[in-house]
Amino acid sequence: MLDKTRPNLEIDNLDIEILSILMNDATTAYTEIAKELIVSGGTIHVRMKKMQDLGIIKGSNLIVDAQKVGYDICAFLGIYLEKGSIYHDAVEKLKQVKEIVELHYCTGAYSMFAKIICRDTTHLRHVLNDEVQAIPGIQRTETFISLEESIKRQITLK
Repeated sequence: MLDKTRPNLEIDNLDIEILSILMNDATTAYTEIAKELIVSGGTIHVRMKKMQDLGIIKGSNLIVDAQKVGYDICAFLGIYLEKGSIYHDAVEKLKQVKEIVELHYCTGAYSMFAKIICRDTTHLRHVLNDEVQAIPGIQRTETFISLEESIKRQITLK
């Protein structure tokens, strides 16, 4: 159900329904969504355009199973910065490390927390030693290797 207490939320229950269907299967045709929700195909197009313009929808992605294409290691990296003021510079350098698939500025023990996908432990060691830890301002890192991804999902809107 839509939370009307959130300010500046410019979507309604129909938008939530459309998003929920597409989050479940992004290949669902707009005409199929329109039939399910008993609206016109044009309505779906207009609503999708509106949500893209609002920045609610940030694109669509093809999900590839990294292990099946030779990337067997998923690791999480706690990154300690020498000082907070170098955060933006560090982010720009970390964006160049293609194995980093997520990066978060966070509270707690670490300045940043990253998710890294590598082929094997040798590749992971190279990324850590030769790329990440070589970035000026990164004081040290702490690595956690994932043994299994048990849950991966988006938020539920309804």
